[in-house]
Formats: sequence, C-alpha cells, structure tokens
Amino acid sequence: MIRFLHAADFHLDSAFGALPAWQAAERRRESREQLFRLADYVNGHDIDLVLLAGDLFDSASPFRETGEQLSAALGRMEARVFIAPGNHDWHGPGSPWETVAWPENVHVFRENALTAAEVPELDLVIHGAAFTGPEQPESLLAGFAAPADGRCHIGLLHGELDGTEERYDPLRREEVTASGLNYLALGHVHKRTEPLMLGRTVCAWPGCPEGRGFDELGEKGFYQGTVSDDGQVSLTFVPFARHRYEILEVDVTGKDPRTAVEAALPPDTAGDLYRILLTGETAEGGAGAAGLREALADRFYALEVRDRTRMAEDLWHRAEEDSLRGLFLRELLARREAAEDEAARAEIDLAARFGLAALDHRDLG
Repeated sequence: MIRFLHAADFHLDSAFGALPAWQAAERRRESREQLFRLADYVNGHDIDLVLLAGDLFDSASPFRETGEQLSAALGRMEARVFIAPGNHDWHGPGSPWETVAWPENVHVFRENALTAAEVPELDLVIHGAAFTGPEQPESLLAGFAAPADGRCHIGLLHGELDGTEERYDPLRREEVTASGLNYLALGHVHKRTEPLMLGRTVCAWPGCPEGRGFDELGEKGFYQGTVSDDGQVSLTFVPFARHRYEILEVDVTGKDPRTAVEAALPPDTAGDLYRILLTGETAEGGAGAAGLREALADRFYALEVRDRTRMAEDLWHRAEEDSLRGLFLRELLARREAAEDEAARAEIDLAARFGLAALDHRDLG
C-alpha cells in the first residue's frame, strides 16, 4: 500500500493586503512555518509520497529566503516529493525551480509536457508537467494514456476541469477517463472538491491549505490518501489551517445587535478572520457596527462588521411631521420610492440615518 499526501496552492509570499501591515507580515511568516508543520505531519504519519500540484509560490519570483525555507522543509520530509509548477509559480529562467538548491528527495517537473518519474521501490510512476508561463491554453493531459504494465500510475498537474476559460490547463473529462491513471492529483482550484471518479481514475483538488481572503472560506487543508495493492484509491481530507475566513450573517430585527451576534457565534473564534453582516430592520441609529466591532475584536484574529440593516418602515412615517425632520424625510422618501433597485434604496436609508443623527447631534461612528 502507498500512503500519499496531496496539497496545492500555498501561494507563499501572498500580500494579504486587506490586513494591517504587521498582521500581513505575521501571516506570511506563518505560511512559511506551515511548511515545517507539514514536514512533521508527513514524518509522523508514515507518508511515502508527497504530491504538490502547483502555485506553491504566489509568483515566479518570490523572496529567495522563501524558496530556501520551502527547500529546507521538503528536505526534512522522510518521503519522496513531487512538484508540478502552476500558473503563479511557473517554471522558467530565474524562477526558484532553477535558482534554489532542491534536496535529493524532491523532483520538480520542468517540462511543458507530461514526463515520467519512476519510484521503483513503490512500483510506482508519477506523470507530471509544468507551466512554463503564466498561462497554459492547451490541456497537458491530451493524448496521454498510462501503460497497462501492472504498476501504479499517478498524474500530477495544475489545471481545471471543463473550465470556462482555456487559460489554465483546460483538462477534459474524456482525457481523464482515457488516461488510465490510478489517481490524478490536481491544483489551481482553491475550494476543495470531493473525489471524482472518471473511468478508473480518481481525481481531486485539495484546495488551498490556508485561506487568504473572504473568497476562501471555511476549513482548509490537504488530502491524505492510500493506493491499495490492487490500485484502489481512498482519500481523507485533513484540516490544517491556523486561521479560517468566515462570513456570518445575523438578522438583528427587534434584537440587541451584540446579543444577537454573540448568540450566533461558535464558541472558539480566536484564530479566525470574520466578516459579520448585520441584516434586518433597526432604528434610526442603525446597528452600531463600529461599536460592535470594538467590543468584540478581541475574540477574533481579525474582525469586520458591516451594517446591512434597513431603517424600520415606521420611521418613515415621521415624514408627515411639520418639522425640519419631516421635510428631510419627505425628500429622501420620494427618492427612495423612485429608486430602481435595493442597492439604491439601501444608500438612501444610510443617508437618512446620517442625516437624522446630525439633526439629533448623535454619533453613528
């Protein structure tokens, strides 16, 4: 039986631009440290084979020390390591795949076509290829079929299946089916996919091992798998991220916003980055997003609170008052009723809130 680990899309040296500078630097440091945690995991779980399906770096010219740390971490692994460079960390002159000294247990696929690397002690062949530029408009799997020689055959590629754009190694289902591979380890898709069986081939994307923004939500990690002596593949997802990005929507209609948010939160959020969206109806002062963020910030690694509530309908009834407040509300109400969509109405609600706060000398933050 072969025990393997399949990971991809580390994007080392990502900017983490939405975070404060000190926190972005901390996350980049943690990303490099994650490599050594991964080495400890490999050695502690008797992994034979590590498959890294591209975009290990966020660019083809990362900081040199990042490449050196990746090399050091991979060298610690008591396993054979195979890498297929992707569209962000493509192989070319001056790339870390050429300038960094890689340890003997690491094999980097450097050609823009499938080549084979044999692992005789495991009766195994790895077939992989590299992006040699930021785009790969043709499928690297086209026309490939693993030989029926009784050995285990694994493919390692960065690409997408039936993608909408033919820019990033557009693989076709019929190509995977015809490949005859036992397993096809893929990268590029940052959201983990469930294993897909095409013909006799199991293929999967593990997603990125650590989220970098609110477009990469939830638990992140890698796949750990086995190939049995008769070629059957099984996979288990292993959560491995230190931090998670989460978006939580909370309806605060008729409730104290802080109480409503605290009731909706899971118990342990200290390592997470949250965006809390407050929805529903509130009074003139809104939901107090700024104060809520200040009150709860210590419970998170990073926190955004966004007020998406609308003014309670009965507040607009005061437009009938014979006062400056009434005149102000009548003008906005007319615009609100003529608004073309919900976004425009939300903007008018916000203007009403700030205007009423100014009239009452209140601070909305």
